[in-house]
Amino acid sequence: MNIIAEGHSKIIYATDNPDRILVYFKDTATAFHNIKRAKIVGKGLYVNKISAIIFKHLTDAGIKNHYLNLVDERSMMCLKTDVLPLRVIVRNSAAGSLSSRFGIKEGSSLSEPIYEMNYKSEQLDNPFMNEHIAVALGVVTHKEMQTISQIAHNANEVLTTVFNKCGISLIDFKLEFGRMPDGTLIIADEISPDTCRLIDKNTGIHLDKDRFRHDMGDIISAYNTVCSRLYDE
Repeated sequence: MNIIAEGHSKIIYATDNPDRILVYFKDTATAFHNIKRAKIVGKGLYVNKISAIIFKHLTDAGIKNHYLNLVDERSMMCLKTDVLPLRVIVRNSAAGSLSSRFGIKEGSSLSEPIYEMNYKSEQLDNPFMNEHIAVALGVVTHKEMQTISQIAHNANEVLTTVFNKCGISLIDFKLEFGRMPDGTLIIADEISPDTCRLIDKNTGIHLDKDRFRHDMGDIISAYNTVCSRLYDE
């Protein structure tokens, strides 16, 4: 198969069907804009399986996304979309850059979720972007931005409920979007412990990529915990 694109953690392949792509998840872990990098055997398997079950939950809730089915333990079949150069970060509690930027203690509760947006460009360090910037740059229209905001809100409600049932707090997560040929916007990319902050409600232990970022210990056991609880739920 021909490679359409390759990033730090996955490879996108063309398929015989021009409307579909195959997404292959690698074992590479990166942090701090690829400054920290390592190979963690087995990580791709968990990211693939966890993303699949999360996408299924979204589909069951009527939230459109690019996931179609698992192909094997490292790959999934997805709809081909024109991926937008923006990402939405949904924050339910203070953590990461939000805490450092505003001097808020990690783990502090928020009166309501925060929805941030970044321009997706590693070369530019993924700068902050709001609706007016996105529209002025031709990334989306105002109407599309309203759709993205509603999708992000709905996805947050669904995923918060799903993880709560698993005994996990969804601290924050990243969403990316793709535009279908008819103009419909759907969730794309992945949703996994690589793109979420997840904390065990009982122990307070991180079950996400922060374990790699901040040298907290074994990442595979954490991802296995998330995977097991999601599939048992």
